[in-house]
Amino acid sequence: MGVTVRAFKAVRPTPELAAKVAALPYDVMNTEEAREMAAGNPHSFLHVDKAEIDLPASTDPYSAEVYTKAKENLVSLIKTAMLQDEQPNLYIYRLTGYGQTQTGLAACVSAAEYELGMIKRHEFTRPDKEQDRISHMEACEAHTGPIFLAYRSNESAKPEEIMAECVKQTPTYDFTAEDGVRHEMWVVSDKAVQDALIGAFREISYLYIADGHHRNATAVKVAHARNEKITATGGELDPNAEHDFYLAVIFPHTQLKILDYNRVVKDLNGMDEAAFLDKLSETWNAEKSPTPVKPSKKHEVGMYMAKQWYKLTAKNPPPESDAIGNLDCSVLQNTLLSPILGIADPRSDKRIDFVGGIRGLEELEKRVNSGEMKVAFALFPTSMTELMNVADKDQIMPPKSTWFEPKLRSGLLVHVF
Repeated sequence: MGVTVRAFKAVRPTPELAAKVAALPYDVMNTEEAREMAAGNPHSFLHVDKAEIDLPASTDPYSAEVYTKAKENLVSLIKTAMLQDEQPNLYIYRLTGYGQTQTGLAACVSAAEYELGMIKRHEFTRPDKEQDRISHMEACEAHTGPIFLAYRSNESAKPEEIMAECVKQTPTYDFTAEDGVRHEMWVVSDKAVQDALIGAFREISYLYIADGHHRNATAVKVAHARNEKITATGGELDPNAEHDFYLAVIFPHTQLKILDYNRVVKDLNGMDEAAFLDKLSETWNAEKSPTPVKPSKKHEVGMYMAKQWYKLTAKNPPPESDAIGNLDCSVLQNTLLSPILGIADPRSDKRIDFVGGIRGLEELEKRVNSGEMKVAFALFPTSMTELMNVADKDQIMPPKSTWFEPKLRSGLLVHVF
């Protein structure tokens, strides 16, 4: 028996307002950026996911009034720009951008199956970030943003074949966002097609969290808390309670693209450029390049320092069987960042910063040329296979290992408890 996907009665925008409502995930921008993005657009879902933008600038984004405002804004948005489906549906969500198309199933997945290890993670979560979303989720009594999940598409069941038939119909939503990504969505109301999709996923052994670890952990904790409250007051648990299932969009892994997640460092740990190059030559081959170096294969790194690009090649990378150690971010960390530059914990060290590959190599040059940073490293992207192999071993990837594009939009589907 494989994973459960469940139809639900989505709260979603009216078709003519979908483009106005849809917003980037809450955690890819800060408050000021969110305020700017939502300016002049009262329908933006950022008024729900980043409700502090509608309060004074001095407001603590983690204060109770922010979560109260989020609920108030959600209620208002439902009245003015959204509807709720009368029957449980499944939904197909297709994104086209950055040279690719990915088509996934939007449905609810099981909190219990996450705890059974059927929905696998590859990142640690932070308690403070979890608490923020717990407060937000409890106030709104809804899952407002979907978890981005993947499944191995080479298993015997092929949900994507069923989805390919569904998308031959006219989509309910079809718009291109300001970043050039096209978003299309189909409502799957036909019970026979729903049953076929549910059955196909019953043949899938595991789901993998691609993006949204904090939202995933939060949804599970909120389900726990609600069940404990019910039993503590003598009530009986309902195995079909909405809070025991949470919102996700699930894609075949072969359609997903992970971009590079690059590193910039403020100093050379007391060395000058010559001493640094000499030291790194123990574990890396380095050659100057007249042009920017975007790595073309594993264990190749582009390095930018003092207005010069270098191509670095690891001399003795760990074997493929070492799922964590063989990752390029691990090789760089374990043979250069930690032993040479003294960055033992990249999660907490203030001397290092991370730059998503969506910003390009120009951003790395800019950060170094400005004097803010001393050296930059461009990495080869982690693959979905590597991510799933780590998750299958119940291991945790190093911080900032993956950057997914395009991003799912929040507000297109809301799951209320």
